[in-house]
Amino acid sequence: MSEALTLVSRGPDLLAICFEAMASPCELLLPVAGESPDPATALKLGSLVAREAWRVEKKFSRYRPDSVTAHIHAHRGTDITVDEETGALLDFARQCHELSDGRFDITSGVLRYAWHFDGSDRIPESARIEALLPLIGFDKLEWRSPRLRVPTGMELDFGGIGKEYAVDRAYEILAARRAAPFLINFGGDLRANRAPPNGPWQVGIERPDTDRQAGMLLDLEHGALATSGDSRRYLSRDGKRYGHILDPRTGWPVQGAPRSVTVAASSCTEAGLLSTLALLHGAGARTFLEAQGVRYWLLD
Repeated sequence: MSEALTLVSRGPDLLAICFEAMASPCELLLPVAGESPDPATALKLGSLVAREAWRVEKKFSRYRPDSVTAHIHAHRGTDITVDEETGALLDFARQCHELSDGRFDITSGVLRYAWHFDGSDRIPESARIEALLPLIGFDKLEWRSPRLRVPTGMELDFGGIGKEYAVDRAYEILAARRAAPFLINFGGDLRANRAPPNGPWQVGIERPDTDRQAGMLLDLEHGALATSGDSRRYLSRDGKRYGHILDPRTGWPVQGAPRSVTVAASSCTEAGLLSTLALLHGAGARTFLEAQGVRYWLLD
């Protein structure tokens, strides 16, 4: 991961401070009007946002040997004490698991040992998937804050909530220091505090199976948008497409879901959860979203 910032002009009205985090292009957008910062100040604001993104990534990544996740995995089968932030994420994950009837489960990452969504036709054997199912289930964890015990063989993966959580954390840090308009965008999950002087933020939603071509353009004044989809990670065999959205209760890809779901909410964490849950409801995605009473957009 490169911890470098780049200042880019996006036409006459917008500055972007760009960086990489969580395997995604990230940016802070600042209007060049009204209370526009000078380049040095813009980079300082961007650094606040980037540092928080990098902090969250380092702390919860399953790929880093020094992360909280790695520490938890190294002590499977024993009781450990977790810090307050990790405990809050575990509480949120438990709530998501309960509200989704088990569709959302941070212990389901072990399914990656069976599924490799590389565009090929290599569908895993049913027996391989069945062998992993006993290692899935948030209710199998022993979690009573701040004490946690993860059974031997099970894993935690905060990736399903980490990026949206990082957006909200960075937003809170910047909002405490800046009242002028800004928008934080981490790989298409974003949150804005208010509209720029020249009108609302315009957000392009990528059309599935294209290279960054917008399928629709949304106006955003404030709040969060999150998009979930399966455009780039899939398998295909005998004319059937297997997207990477897996139902942790069965171990198999969800069928009949929209290719892309975008949800608007007050926080990015809420928007991301609802967009993911919609996909996990498969063909019932629209019905699920209607029941939540949120604004949403689907692409097939």
